[in-house]
Order: sequence, then C-alpha cells, then structure tokens
Amino acid sequence: MKWFRGLRDKRGMEMVQVAILVAIAVAVGIIFKGSVVDFVNRIFNALDAANF
Repeated sequence: MKWFRGLRDKRGMEMVQVAILVAIAVAVGIIFKGSVVDFVNRIFNALDAANF
C-alpha cells in the first residue's frame, strides 16, 4: 500500500509529468532529426552562398 500513497503525492506526479514531456521531446527530436538537419544545412548553405 506504500506505492499507492506515492501515486497520490503531487511531487511524484510532477516528476512523472516532467519525465513524460522529456520523453516526448526526445521522441519528436529523433523522428524529425533528418528534417531539422536538412533545414539547418540549407540555411547555412544559403548564408555561405550570400557571403553573409
């Protein structure tokens, strides 16, 4: 029953929420990694071509 009291603890729920948000952010980063890298490379190539 000790774990049941832990589920009611607000600090514990906040930690679970933070962990879920971090996991979602990491998953989105992994999924869109190729797109983000391509976008950044295009931006830097355009800046390099413009002698900026």
